Amino acid sequence: MQWKIKPEPEPEIVDKLYQDLKIPYKNAYLLAQRGIKDFDEARRFFRPSLNDLHDPFLMKGMHQAVQRIENAIQNNEKILVYGDYDVDGTTAVSVVFSYLKEFYDKVDTYIPDRYSEGYGISKQGVDFAHKHNFSLVIALDCGTKAFDKIDYAKQKSIDFIIGDHHTPDEQIPKAVALLNPKQKDCPYPYKELSGAGIGFKLIQALHQSKGLDIQDIIHYLDLVAVSIGADIVPITGENRTMAYFGLKQIELNPRPGLRALSRNVDDKVMEINDLVFTLAPRINAAGRIKHGKEAVKLLVEKEISVANRFADEIEAYNIERRGYDKDITEEALQQIIDNNETEGFSTVVYDENWHKGVIGIVASRLIDTYYRPTIVFTKSNGVLAGSVRSVSGFNVYEALQACQEYIIQFGGHKYAAGLTVAPEAYDSFKKKFEEVVKNTITQESLTPQIQIDTQISFKEINPLKEDYPKFFRILKQMAPFGPGNMNPVFLTEGVNDTGYSRPVGKDKAHLKLSLRDLKSGIIMNGIGFNLGHKAELVKSGVPVSIVYTLEENKWNNRVTMQMRVKDIKPRF
Repeated sequence: MQWKIKPEPEPEIVDKLYQDLKIPYKNAYLLAQRGIKDFDEARRFFRPSLNDLHDPFLMKGMHQAVQRIENAIQNNEKILVYGDYDVDGTTAVSVVFSYLKEFYDKVDTYIPDRYSEGYGISKQGVDFAHKHNFSLVIALDCGTKAFDKIDYAKQKSIDFIIGDHHTPDEQIPKAVALLNPKQKDCPYPYKELSGAGIGFKLIQALHQSKGLDIQDIIHYLDLVAVSIGADIVPITGENRTMAYFGLKQIELNPRPGLRALSRNVDDKVMEINDLVFTLAPRINAAGRIKHGKEAVKLLVEKEISVANRFADEIEAYNIERRGYDKDITEEALQQIIDNNETEGFSTVVYDENWHKGVIGIVASRLIDTYYRPTIVFTKSNGVLAGSVRSVSGFNVYEALQACQEYIIQFGGHKYAAGLTVAPEAYDSFKKKFEEVVKNTITQESLTPQIQIDTQISFKEINPLKEDYPKFFRILKQMAPFGPGNMNPVFLTEGVNDTGYSRPVGKDKAHLKLSLRDLKSGIIMNGIGFNLGHKAELVKSGVPVSIVYTLEENKWNNRVTMQMRVKDIKPRF
């Protein structure tokens, strides 16, 4: 692991925040590092308000979208809410469908099948709408580039409203409205909404047009918070506000579907990480193993007993997904060894029997072992379907562009993509991809990095040796954490074992830590997952340097602060 300390903020700003806010100096430092310059900005950061949400009618196309939906309701038309099969798509569909269903009954949902239709708006989906007399389709988290499908729908007298957040081309589809803040001529102030965030702005506009209060609809932000976490959009600006209120909703009054999904989660306040690593994989499992519509059924259900039954079914899919994930990862790792490809610049593996629903997860798992751009292929509908994951600093989308001669089609972004390749082109593609990566990737990108916010001493964190010091209380208020506002990572140099550190867990893979700051004598406890191999270094008694985040530890009804240690090295 390469440790990299982030640039320091301007000392004058840190000093001003320290004096005006009357908080520990390092808290002021972290705020300044996040671009906060004065008391008012800090107040908005710590105390998000619904007033921070922008007027939805600032978004290009919103007036036309609201007018078309109102006309459809007035004319008794059937409305189909259409979305992708992943977490962002299914939550977006659930938000808009649930809202419309409250006052209009001629509305239904459609999620394309991952295997027979693929991502986005499909011809089968348009045919379904035509067959069942839907004259208006609201497509969410997809559609920005669905030119031919929108034209096909127009031939069948079906109108589309598209609510999407993927980067558009110069041209846009001929829909009634395209709600996408990333359009070049869209004046909407915040550009990084998730698909479900766009869906919420649509229902906010519909609600606002009736002269009703936004308080009536904030309960829909629970699903928006899930989408923000799962889709890895920045938790800044409007996303931060929606995530903040969404997490409050999940804590105080979660919808039955989310309550059912989180039955086995520890009794604690939900954070973004819990949504990402606990709820999102289960919601995704429906589309990976069976069908994304199963997730929507759960998320819109109002009866807890029914939601519990749906959640049990989805949990079964998730267990099945984990089994595929584990088995395929092991097979892929063995394939790399068998093919003598452990030393390459990229990883490309293929087996026609691998489950298409988990190859993206497997690609991420392989990066944990071989830190390099990775593609996992399986066979689907006569071609090879691949899922691509990249490493920090390497644009895998550009690498695929350089291999286009061997690709049927591809799409995605800098760090993740999907593609299809003809079976006979696989070997040539694999060779070309390795060549492109070798010639363009830097050594820095091939080395895993830990971005460190600041160096700190145990005394700065906890001068009074409290269970829950002021520094940590204020740090917790900086949540929700995520891209654009990551949980701060700290470096402390010169600590050693108190004698109580020890390997724990299955195969002694993890490391329970009790460390003393050599300068102040202050002791802090922590856990280092998958750091069991560092036990000998820690137990040797030599001073070490540690990189960690801070988190709550609940034990026997007592809440304390502990370190989540990411890496340990001999003292610098």
